Amino acid sequence: MEQDRFGNLIDPSVGYARGRFLSSSAAEIRRLRHAQSVAAQVVSERGIDAIGIFTGNPRYFPLKPDDLATYCEEWVGPGLFAGDLARVAIQHFGGGETVAVTNRTSAGIVAAVLALADGKPVVSVAPDGDRSHASVVRGCALAGVDLVELESSADPAPVIAQHSPALVVITTVTSSLARMTDDQTRHAVAVAKAAGATVFMDEAYGARLRPVLHGGAHSLTMGADFAITNADKAGLSGPRAGILCGATEPVLATLAKASELGQEARAPIAAGAMRSLQAFDPEDLRTEARDGGSIADALSTAWDKDVVHRSDLGPMLDEQDVLARVMRHAKLPKTTIVPAEVTAAIGMILLRDHGVLTVNTHGAPGGRVSLRLKPTAGALAAVGGHGALVAAINKAVELVADRMNDDDWFATTLFGEPA
Repeated sequence: MEQDRFGNLIDPSVGYARGRFLSSSAAEIRRLRHAQSVAAQVVSERGIDAIGIFTGNPRYFPLKPDDLATYCEEWVGPGLFAGDLARVAIQHFGGGETVAVTNRTSAGIVAAVLALADGKPVVSVAPDGDRSHASVVRGCALAGVDLVELESSADPAPVIAQHSPALVVITTVTSSLARMTDDQTRHAVAVAKAAGATVFMDEAYGARLRPVLHGGAHSLTMGADFAITNADKAGLSGPRAGILCGATEPVLATLAKASELGQEARAPIAAGAMRSLQAFDPEDLRTEARDGGSIADALSTAWDKDVVHRSDLGPMLDEQDVLARVMRHAKLPKTTIVPAEVTAAIGMILLRDHGVLTVNTHGAPGGRVSLRLKPTAGALAAVGGHGALVAAINKAVELVADRMNDDDWFATTLFGEPA
């Protein structure tokens, strides 16, 4: 198995090292439950405006009062808004015939793999230096098929010819915001289609980030059969949901599998996703990008600029670079604490003491564990600006460094109770 730079074995299903504390998905759920209680305490003491959301996911529920008695009614509601949902989603994706909503984008991806892999290896194309979302990996494991990962600069033709996949997944923009070019995407789509595969685009970020910030093509103008995006990322307000759009057959096959597994979105979630699409304003995404850039500028001054990785929506600090900085502060030559546990502890301190909510406290099990700062609207103002944010990060690093040999402190910080 692959190791990180500290000699920890990397769990291939998630792409990072498990530790003594964050040893499993169940442990990550315990961390999430504790983080939710910490956030609630911050709000009860300081008010909702004391929380700044730096996950890139606002997760509001943009229903209108009249929607509650009409669209949210489970039997009749979906039929009432189906036409409006289809129109706004098809416009958003730049094409398609049929639209469906799942309770999460991850749920839609897993359902698509289960419905369409057909017992054959799934080929997944992602930007160079990055990887597929964990839901692709898990979907293949559940389907009992191999996953063949391919970087976007590589020629997909030999790989697709070798494996004859029924399904090819293309991730144009990953959760760390690495991005494929439109030419690379079109080429991968064309090769896969020529080989008879169904092409599915993971456009969680890409459906908006590429067209708005880079002048790229809309998702379904590049030849794929269908695509999925988040209702709460890159300028969309929420709720958390996956919006599928594309050719009727693969969309309905995915929805059928999602429904079998209880992963379809119920009427209130689907109606909220429609309202989110209807309210989309590209300027909101541009504002998020500007705020993220200002954080990256400030962090590059305070840290070694070589470890501050810039994305379109804000900076990222690799979890291994963060652990290395903590160890330097602590003057430790080695440690049994893994990088994911350090970034989670820093995230808890940022949340508890400064109202900074990140994926390091609230991310789903298996999500990236780098320290990422993607501000949503108003997040920077809520925490006092980028200077205050960088100062808070530095203080959190120092606090964790002081406790690297204290297992009870780590357990209490991550889970609310000592080891």
